[in-house]
Amino acid sequence: MAESTPPESSAGSEAIDPAAAGTSRAQPGWREVLSVAAAIVLVVLGAAVVTGVLPRAVQEVIFHTPIAIAVLVGGTAWVLWQIGRRPASG
Repeated sequence: MAESTPPESSAGSEAIDPAAAGTSRAQPGWREVLSVAAAIVLVVLGAAVVTGVLPRAVQEVIFHTPIAIAVLVGGTAWVLWQIGRRPASG
């Protein structure tokens, strides 16, 4: 019987760790996530304060028109555009 020999390893046949493949940047940690969350809360509170000091006519326009929906749609479109501009990994 012929002896079986283990296959020779070469640089091209090494196993690739899927978790490490294409990860040139570290993922954000809890500190970064909490910092972004705190910034968002401050922006929303600031918007509430600014809205509160506006004249009554401007407040009615803000509260009775779909401005919040337009801001959310615009923000979502901007985020998706930023994601789409990232270079493909790999």
